[in-house]
This record gives sequence, structure tokens and C-alpha cells, in this order.
Amino acid sequence: MIGGRRTVIAVAAHPDDIEFVMAGTLAQLKEVGWDIHYLNLSSGNCGSQSLEPAEVERVRDGEAREAAQILGATFHEPFSRDLEILYDLRHLRRLAAVLHGVAPDIVLTHSPEDYMEDHMITSRLAVTAAFTHSMPNFETDPPIAPPNKEVTVYHAMPHGLCDGLRQKVVPNCFVDVSNLRDLKLKALSAHQSQQSWLDASQGLNSYLRTMDEQDREVGRLSGKYEFSEGWRRHFHLGFNADDADPLAEALGKKCSLDLT
Repeated sequence: MIGGRRTVIAVAAHPDDIEFVMAGTLAQLKEVGWDIHYLNLSSGNCGSQSLEPAEVERVRDGEAREAAQILGATFHEPFSRDLEILYDLRHLRRLAAVLHGVAPDIVLTHSPEDYMEDHMITSRLAVTAAFTHSMPNFETDPPIAPPNKEVTVYHAMPHGLCDGLRQKVVPNCFVDVSNLRDLKLKALSAHQSQQSWLDASQGLNSYLRTMDEQDREVGRLSGKYEFSEGWRRHFHLGFNADDADPLAEALGKKCSLDLT
């Protein structure tokens, strides 16, 4: 908690990942008074078939900043590149420094199982960096003292709602984003450079429609909401009390733990 307000940070791999699976939850928390923060580890330098990496980074940085502004989130600079996100000390020290500075009550990050390594490694880094929340002897880059407070980690749904072996992943927490559909679409639309790239490289057809359809399917799984983002809460040991669930506590009726 910074200055008496509760704080959440979304930690994703690439520009536009937050918008796909986390932005609605960030926005719901902002509506109930939380400070929200936005971090993509990678600059997105490989996200074009025509531009040079430096130009892609410039374009995608501007798009990500615009998306963060649309959401009302504090933007944090990326410090890695596409397919170069590794589970190593360089990345861990940099991410831990960000988390120590933000002092989040909640960390939102990728599913541990997803269709690409950047997402899964980002998830691992986010978990370990959050684990240092009370470790003054872990060196961060730059050096920043830990906040010495509880933190809860939640994992988003993987793209396509299944793991890399096509097995379905089922959330155990649902956040209603039905009233935020336009905001999510606007934030994702800020990533204009990705329309043709995602169509060509990943067969998403329309990245806007893909996001909308996934939120609708997660809403169907909830049995309560028309559009929803799904979450799984990380195990509590080393992070918080065993019954800590600040997302459900903060959002009330906008968050359901039921599968019926």
C-alpha cells in the first residue's frame, strides 16, 4: 500500500499481452480506488515483418504508453526483448527492483502454462520477484529495499484457454469485465502495429475479435458474467496468509469464485 492506497501491477511479456488477458481486472481495481501499474518485460522488437528492430521498439513503446494511459495505469519501461526473456539473475534483479518500488498488494501475470516460452518465463520471473517482498539481502538492479508486506500473485488465462499441449485450463476466479468491453477494445486498439503481424504470424485473424471471443468464453465458464477474465491464485506459502484473496475482497460482486 502506497500512501494509504492499495496497489496492483500487471507483469506481462509483450506489448498487448496485458490488454488481452489482464486489462479488465486492472480497470475494475482502478474503479474501486486502487493504484494500477503496467509493465511489459519485452520491447516487442520482433513484432513486425517489415520494420527494423529499433523502429519496431519505438512504435511499440508509443503504443504501449498510449494503452497504459487509456487504462489510467502507471507505465514502467521494458528491459528485455522478444525471445530474450530468460529466467536469469539479470531479469530477476531488474523485475524485483520494479516490484520493490511499486510495493504491490497484487501481482497479475501470465499463466504458468501457455503457448509460448516468453509468457511462461515471465510468469516464473514474476513469482520469484514477488517472493523477494521481504528479502533485504536479495540484490536488485537498481538497489531498492523490499516493501516487507504481503503480496498475492494471480495467474491469467493462457491464450486459447489451453496449455501448450492443448489441455484446457480452467480458472478458479472470474472477474466481470462486461462493463469494460469498450475500454478493453480501445486499449488493445492502441497496438495498431500488431494487426497485420498477429494475422500473419499467429493466425489470430482479428486480434480485437480474438480478445472479445475469449472474454465471452470465460464469461460462459463463469456461469454469471457475459464477459470475464479468469484467474488462478498462486499458492500462499512465502507470499501471504493462507486465506488471503485481495482480488475477491476488493471487487465483491464483480468477482466470483464459483464455477456454477
